[in-house]
Amino acid sequence: MNMLLRPPRTPRLPCVTPQSSIRDAVAVIDDIAKGIALVVDGERRLLGTVTDGDVRRCMLAGLDLNTPVQQILDRKQSSPYPRPVTAPSGTAPETLLLMMVRNSIRQIPLVDAAGCVEDLLSVEDILPVSCAPPQAVIMAGGMGTRLRPLTDNLPKPMLPVNGKPLMEHIVTQLRDAGIHQMHVSTHYKPESIVKHFGDGSRFGVDISYVNEDRPLGTAGALSLMQPWSSTLLVINGDILTGTNFRAMQAFHQEHRATMTVGVRKYEVKVPYGVTVLEDVEIRGLQEKPMLRFFVNAGVYLIEPEAYPFVQTETRLDMTDLIERLLGASRRVVGFPISEYWIDIGQPSDYERAQKEFCEVAK
Repeated sequence: MNMLLRPPRTPRLPCVTPQSSIRDAVAVIDDIAKGIALVVDGERRLLGTVTDGDVRRCMLAGLDLNTPVQQILDRKQSSPYPRPVTAPSGTAPETLLLMMVRNSIRQIPLVDAAGCVEDLLSVEDILPVSCAPPQAVIMAGGMGTRLRPLTDNLPKPMLPVNGKPLMEHIVTQLRDAGIHQMHVSTHYKPESIVKHFGDGSRFGVDISYVNEDRPLGTAGALSLMQPWSSTLLVINGDILTGTNFRAMQAFHQEHRATMTVGVRKYEVKVPYGVTVLEDVEIRGLQEKPMLRFFVNAGVYLIEPEAYPFVQTETRLDMTDLIERLLGASRRVVGFPISEYWIDIGQPSDYERAQKEFCEVAK
């Protein structure tokens, strides 16, 4: 039985020009939800493409989002696909799917004889189910000591944000991303979490619980689970974020990683002039420089092959798991999170989350 669909024509195409900013491309990618922007000229001739993954890689390379899209096209000239893979309008779905598999891509622009874009199809348009969503693990066992007295009687994931527990927002976001199988790791005051969420049916998901008798760390709790057979999404239970989980999974698959770590740009302004020293010689001076780093954002995708590496008799944090994987020559990649993100670790963070909730709810 043929399971391929003859997809309807895309009503609006995600087009930008070479002069558009990367920020404009991100807006188009998010608006049309195809995971790609088409770079065209004034006649809508296709000049190149910018995927969500291209944008994230440019962020890791330090490109500003106000940079013209042309810089991404220039960077792609040294890639395996300097020109976009296209197909003539009217190409059969079976042929399009084969082209996607052969070229390891998820979208194909359809063009006319002059190279002008007429349509855009993704693998999701052709296959009823193209990629199974991962299972999720919500790490909800922390003591929340820095948030006391707010956490004297409630675990941190149960603190109310806009009238609902913080973790309820996470559960809803995961469900809306197509993730319905969830495991919750608990330790501190687990009864309030279990009472509120139960088996998850009230929220349209299936929830099971893994209770830590003693704190095992952010990765050690995974050792209490049965081996997982598909990609596992692990998220800290004390963050609010608008992370595009589908884009993160596509990035993870594209890079064939054992583990993908969500990372967030963090800037620190040094309030002093910084000297550049060689032995005793001063070779330069930077006046109050801005230092930029990518920090761990508490969102991970982990493949089943990592399961043996989480087995532990002692505390194991995600940093330890990453070191174990790297030591075994497994691939660990960073996925930059440009969407809203806040780690609710201190009272000031909690107050800020209350004020900024609308950013996530959009």
